[in-house]
Order: sequence, then C-alpha cells, then structure tokens
Amino acid sequence: MKEQLYTIPLNDAVNAQDECPFCFIERSIEQDLLDFVLGSGSSYMEADIREMTDKAGFCRAHFKKMFDYGNTLGNAWILKTHYRRMIGEMQAQFNSFKPGKTSLKSKLMKSPSECNAIAAWVQEKETSCYVCNQYKDTYARYLDTFFYLYKNDEVFRDKIKNSKGFCLSHFGDLCSAADTKLSDREKETFFPMVFELMDQNMERLAEDVAWMVEKFDYRNKDADWKNSKDAIQRGMQKLKGGYPADPEYKMKK
Repeated sequence: MKEQLYTIPLNDAVNAQDECPFCFIERSIEQDLLDFVLGSGSSYMEADIREMTDKAGFCRAHFKKMFDYGNTLGNAWILKTHYRRMIGEMQAQFNSFKPGKTSLKSKLMKSPSECNAIAAWVQEKETSCYVCNQYKDTYARYLDTFFYLYKNDEVFRDKIKNSKGFCLSHFGDLCSAADTKLSDREKETFFPMVFELMDQNMERLAEDVAWMVEKFDYRNKDADWKNSKDAIQRGMQKLKGGYPADPEYKMKK
C-alpha cells in the first residue's frame, strides 16, 4: 500500500521497533507541541495562540517540561497573560461564592468539589492543559490511522504481528478503539493476535529484568548481559508508557 502523508509517522513509529509505537508517536507529538508553543517560531507572541493557552492553561507535568525547555521569555509571556485571566476568573468565583449548608448526608455522599464551587473551579483548572488537549486530538487521529492501515495494508499488519507490542497504557486505548473501529469478524482475529503479542513481549521484558538481577550476582559477573542493559527503562515503559531514560527536551538554539 502506498504511503500517504498521514500514514508516514505511524509507519515510522512501527519501523523503529520500539517497545510501543504509540509511545514513540506520543513523544514526537509532545516535542512538536513544545516547539510550537515555545520554539523559535514565537507562537507565544501571537494573540490567538495565547488566547488558547490562557484559557486552557497547562498541567503540572507540562509546566515542568516547558520550564526544562529553556525559553525564559516565552514562558514569562505565557504566564503573564495567563495570570491575568486566572486572577479574573478567581475573583469572579469569589464574588459569586456562597457557602452552602452542609448536612450529614451531603458530607457522606458528595466529594469536596461537589459541595464547594471554588473547589470545583480549581479541579476544572487542574484537569485542563493546552498541550494535553492538542495531544489528545492528534492521538485520536493516529488511532484511526492505525486501524485504517491494519484493515487495508497487509505489510502493516505483518509489522504489527512481528513487533514488540505496546505499553499497557496504549494497549488499553487500542483495545477500546477496536470495539468501534473493527467489525465483529475483524475482532475475532485482531484480539487473539494482540493478546498473544502482549503476552510474548511482557514475558520478554520480565526475563530481561530478571537477568539484570542475576547479573548482580558475583557468579555472573563475566556472563553476557544479553538484552538486559537497558531493561529497567524498557520495563518501566512497557508497564506505564513514556521514556524514563530520556533527557530533558530543550529548545534548539
């Protein structure tokens, strides 16, 4: 099947023979978004972009990555206008706030955010992030592309069958998406295939980690490391996704 522009990144991710092609894509998308928000293109100086970042804000993880990225002026501009919006919203919440009467039943049945409007507003801000939102939209399209290629490209299907599988997090997303993207007949072959793939590769990682432990036994000091030298970071990735051993992603000078 001839590659299209929208299929190239996914094919590249699968060809990389990573522990999870979607982790590979996630890292690429996130780095592209950091470049977009804070990079040399100075999108943070554009009013329409900062309107979106001011409204959505950023989660703790992405604030940390933005700090590590290294653009002090860009971060300052983003924070400057975001603070003005946050203060305005906060003051509006304070002005409209009225403490509710709390019964014993409400204490038992409701969470703090359900009982308190200020807590609910803060919780909403905690779950809002410009980078996360943009990533989710792009990731959803890659899931669509995965199943399009799986159904229409035999070479792609064979690559998946012979891959290292997926991290558990992205595997869960893949299984969930398969329920709506595949026909009942397609599910009969897809799920057994990915279950076997995950079983084999989880066992492979478990063996790599176990051999790393054995290598610390003085009796094995001269033994071959086999595939265990980077077993910790690959083992962590397989269980939770991401790249624990990655250095901080910084602005290109």
